[in-house]
Amino acid sequence: MASKIMPKAGRCLFNVPRIPIRPQWRPLSTTSRVASDALQVHRDSSQNNPSIPFTFNAINQKLIAEILKRYPPQYKKAAVMPLLDLGQRQLGFTSISVMNEVAKVLEMPPMRVYEVATFYTMYNRDPVGRYHVQACTTTPCQLGGCGSDKIMEAIESHLGVGPGSTTEDGMFTFSEVECLGACVNAPMVQINDDYYEDLTPESMVTLLKALQAAAETTGASGGTAGLLGDSEAGMGSSKGADRSQGERSVKTQTPRGYSGKQRVTLPSPGPQSGRKTCENMAGLTALTEEPWGNEKLRTDGQL
Repeated sequence: MASKIMPKAGRCLFNVPRIPIRPQWRPLSTTSRVASDALQVHRDSSQNNPSIPFTFNAINQKLIAEILKRYPPQYKKAAVMPLLDLGQRQLGFTSISVMNEVAKVLEMPPMRVYEVATFYTMYNRDPVGRYHVQACTTTPCQLGGCGSDKIMEAIESHLGVGPGSTTEDGMFTFSEVECLGACVNAPMVQINDDYYEDLTPESMVTLLKALQAAAETTGASGGTAGLLGDSEAGMGSSKGADRSQGERSVKTQTPRGYSGKQRVTLPSPGPQSGRKTCENMAGLTALTEEPWGNEKLRTDGQL
C-alpha cells in the first residue's frame, strides 16, 4: 500500500506551483526619441550664433529703464521676460545674441536667460516671417464653428506650406499651437499680437490676402515680424536678410502698426462674424428684462 502511495506523493511534490520571485531591480524604460531639438537645444546657424552683434536700440533702452523701475534693484533679474520680448520685437526673433544681451543688461548668468527662453513657446528662437500665423487646434477649436481642421487646410492651401514652415518670400510663418484662450469664439488664429476669431475657410483666406496686399502696398519685405503702418517706434530690419543692429539708425527701420500714411486697410482683430465680443449671435437668452434686486422695490403692493 505504501509503495502505491509514495510514488504519487513524490510526483505531487514536484508539481507544486512555484511562487515567482520578483527581482529587486526594475528594467530601464525611456520615452520615445524626439527628432526635433528646437525646444531645448541651440545649434549655431548663419542667422543665429553668438558672433552676430545685438544691442537694444535707443527706444528700447528707454523702455528698459522704465521696466526696471518696477522691480527692486536687487531683483531686477525678474524683468527677464519683458526684456526678452523687447529683444524679439526688435530683431524679429529671440536669438542667442538677444539672450546674451539680456543677461548682460540684467547682470545675471546667461544660462538663467536660456532657461526662460527655452521654456516659453512665446519666444521664437528661430527666424519667423513678417506675419506669424498660429492656428489653434485644441478641442474647442476642433469642434467650434467649421472646425480648426478646415482652417488649417485653408491656410496650407493658400500659403503652400505646412505647419512649422515659412513661405519662400519670408512673409508668412505657419505654426500649429495649443489653446490660445479664445475658446468661445472658436475657431481662431493668432497673427503676431492679434486674435482673429469666428473664422471660416473663406474669411481666413481673405485675411491672408489682405495682409499680403498690405505688405506689397507698403513695400515691406518678409522676414521681419510685425504689422504695417507708420508707428514712430520702428522695430526690426528693413530687409529680411539684413538683421544687423550695428550702427543702423532706428529711424531707418521698418515701422509697424495699423494706421499709416499708406492708407492700408486690414481686417480688424477679433470676431470675423459680425459679433462685437462673444455674445450669442441669436440674441439674448437670459437677462432680457431688468432683474429684481435689493435696490429696487416691488410696485405691485406685495412688499
